[in-house]
Amino acid sequence: MARKAHRRWGIVDRQRSGRYRARYTHNGERHAAPITFDGIEDADAWLAEQRTAIRKGTWVHPDEQAKLDEAAAAEAARKATPFGQYATRWVDQRTNSKGEPLRPRTRNEYTRMLTTGYLVDWKDTPLTAITPDAVRTWRAEHLASGAMTQTARAYDLLKSILKTAVTDKLIDENPCQITGGSLTKTGRKVRPPTDDELDGLIEHIEDRYKALVVVAAAGGLRYGECLALTRSDVLIEKSKKGKVKAVRIAVDDSVVEGAGLARVSGDVKTAAGVRRVAIFGVDAEIVAAHVEKLEPGALLWTDTQGNYVSQSSVNNGWRKARRAVGCEDVTFHALRHYAGTRYAQAGATLAENMARLGHSSAKAAMRYQHAGTRDDELARRAARKRKKSA
Repeated sequence: MARKAHRRWGIVDRQRSGRYRARYTHNGERHAAPITFDGIEDADAWLAEQRTAIRKGTWVHPDEQAKLDEAAAAEAARKATPFGQYATRWVDQRTNSKGEPLRPRTRNEYTRMLTTGYLVDWKDTPLTAITPDAVRTWRAEHLASGAMTQTARAYDLLKSILKTAVTDKLIDENPCQITGGSLTKTGRKVRPPTDDELDGLIEHIEDRYKALVVVAAAGGLRYGECLALTRSDVLIEKSKKGKVKAVRIAVDDSVVEGAGLARVSGDVKTAAGVRRVAIFGVDAEIVAAHVEKLEPGALLWTDTQGNYVSQSSVNNGWRKARRAVGCEDVTFHALRHYAGTRYAQAGATLAENMARLGHSSAKAAMRYQHAGTRDDELARRAARKRKKSA
């Protein structure tokens, strides 16, 4: 039979198993230790801790302590959530700057990076185990493979997800602390076409895409914004003699596609993207000639079924035109850079260029202004003049 060892305060019982149970009475209620002890010294030590807590006023009722322990365990489990699980939920709940759900293409790209891209490395890692050192090592390893752009994008997404984890109080600080980690550059620069190259590209590309090239190069529209245009978005202004003076384009939609997503029209990239763009001169004539053949409300560019034209179809025509002109390093997106550079060289301020291209930040707008080919002209204007002799 178990023996009881009475003390001045508390009781220690030796059980049949040879282990020891400790109990005490406080406020008329008997309380027992939640576990048994290997030795009597351990039982005595536990009783001493309880008595000290009572004297200091820090004692907590065992039932309440059990609730606190349960809550602490739940919180610890919450903070130990694997990154992959938390990130998937983050993508599902994420909204854009307008408070709207992520666009299909953005959601698809985030999911790709989490499931098959570089962020899959963190899939099973608890949030609390992602440290600054681990992030630096992970980033350095992927940069060493030469995939600089993909590494930068993956790092930026990782940083955004963990920023929310800080807000959710799952981690104390964001371990993504690398200055410029999201801005890693590949060294490849976008080269806008020269004026002669642009003329050649317009000449050699298929007739159905000539106006598309002009709208991108003269109007500065994004590719998706071009594809979303309808006949009703274009206003043609003519002189009394019927000559095209200008075309004015209303930009308020954009088409996205890619990575298995159907081509759909939606809002433009940012609020600044809603704008009106005017095109003059020979460029206006090219656009007008294309638009006037269409019915009201018809898309400006379509596939054979009358749906949004595919990017692969445009790219095939673009590659053929580049080869014919000999400027295979000029991307279609470089036409937008051409527009920004040309507009700036015409005297537009940064704010005016931002408004025309639909940029919401000066930093973004500056990337679309290149030095161009006016160095001799500008240097000539800046040169000091010889003083006239008296």
